Amino acid sequence: MKTIYENKVKAQGDLVEEFGSVMLIFFGDNAPDTLKDYCHLIDIKKVDGEIKVGDYFEVDGLKAKILAVGEEAQRNLENLGHLTVNLSANVEDLLPGAIVCESLDIIKVEIGSEIKIVEE
Repeated sequence: MKTIYENKVKAQGDLVEEFGSVMLIFFGDNAPDTLKDYCHLIDIKKVDGEIKVGDYFEVDGLKAKILAVGEEAQRNLENLGHLTVNLSANVEDLLPGAIVCESLDIIKVEIGSEIKIVEE
């Protein structure tokens, strides 16, 4: 397995838990004021490869298989640090800037949490 993306959460908005463990929103420092309270803030970094179905999204070692990738997801992640991670397993909920992953009971994201995307 090859890690193609790695980052750490450096700050969080006050309302990040509004989506529970079903949706996680990551954004670089340039997050719009209207979204900032809902975001886990990260540095803007490039992806070393292509995010694709079958890869894994990981938070602090807990992995969820990627089931769908929106057409803007990688570009937004690399240019804005923005990625929405939908953990519903419902690929019909896919948005252009998002990935849909298998459903997990709970992912707790905190300041200092390490996020990764790993190729299968």
